[in-house]
Amino acid sequence: MTVEKVKKADFHFDLPPELIAQQPLQRRSASRLLELDAAANTLTDRHFGELVERLQPGDLLVFNDTRVLPARLFGNKTSGGAVEILIERITGTHEARAQLGVSKKPKPGGRIVLADGSEVEVVGRDGPFFDLRFPTHEPLEKLLLRLGRMPLPPYITRDADDSDDERYQTVFARAPGAVAAPTAGLHFDQPLLDALTARGIEFGHVTLHVGAGTFQPMRSDELREHVMHREWLNVGAELVEKMRRTRAAGGRVVAVGTTVVRALESATRDGEVLPFAGETQIFIFPGYRITSVDGLVTNFHLPESTLLMLVSAFAGRECVLNAYRHAVGSGYRFFSYGDAMLIWPPARSRAA
Repeated sequence: MTVEKVKKADFHFDLPPELIAQQPLQRRSASRLLELDAAANTLTDRHFGELVERLQPGDLLVFNDTRVLPARLFGNKTSGGAVEILIERITGTHEARAQLGVSKKPKPGGRIVLADGSEVEVVGRDGPFFDLRFPTHEPLEKLLLRLGRMPLPPYITRDADDSDDERYQTVFARAPGAVAAPTAGLHFDQPLLDALTARGIEFGHVTLHVGAGTFQPMRSDELREHVMHREWLNVGAELVEKMRRTRAAGGRVVAVGTTVVRALESATRDGEVLPFAGETQIFIFPGYRITSVDGLVTNFHLPESTLLMLVSAFAGRECVLNAYRHAVGSGYRFFSYGDAMLIWPPARSRAA
């Protein structure tokens, strides 16, 4: 299949609704782990704790340390009607871009009254997103911590509760700014991190603030016509040096999540990862060669999603879809609170 002929429908798979995880497991690292070795074309059913043995001393795990904001707010239009606000990204001390759940979309100049009586002004609209101004004395991030709720993904059909404040957050989250979790990192708890350290595995971090646009469906059947949403990232010099040392010593760089891959590939110039901070709209799909990482830990992704396309670029579309069919048949749990995969790419793509 040539790149020009790849379409959204080529990434469809059938998923029974009952396999969509609605709750996290009691223990983070108790998830299952499906290992896909694309070079050997093999699939192995494992438990997530076995990741320790599947990595080698000297390997480098790269995490996304973004922290999820309680980005869901509730209010009413001054003209009447309930409004649900989902912050897509904070754009200033008192400004944000957001999606609005409301029966009739407000026009610029319209106002929304929040639960504490404070008002939000609608400044403008850009497609499905609204630019909002929060004319309050406190910074928007502080207001969210006071009034906001954790923004669970739309495929989790229950309301967020207090337990999600902790479980829809990685244990290493430290840079506030995301409105969706880097979900591959949710499987790591402190005992697992300690076991990885004892094994001789190194850790590194990027920051990529995951936006609500990650849940937006592709509206074009042609992949080349799709425009990705913008996300802010930072790849620091310390991580770049760790990656260089790891590869020089024969170790492997393993990304924890597709957001890490997007960050590292956005920071790649002429095949080399360099320090970079800024926005990215990178869209990775089959035909794109990923060179920044040698392995990938990732959750199972939605049919026809850009995340599934990225994983397919890494390991091959047929290999990945075959693994997904196996996961469905074996009862794996899907999406944010679901199980995970460990993926090794075809030998020709390995950079180590």
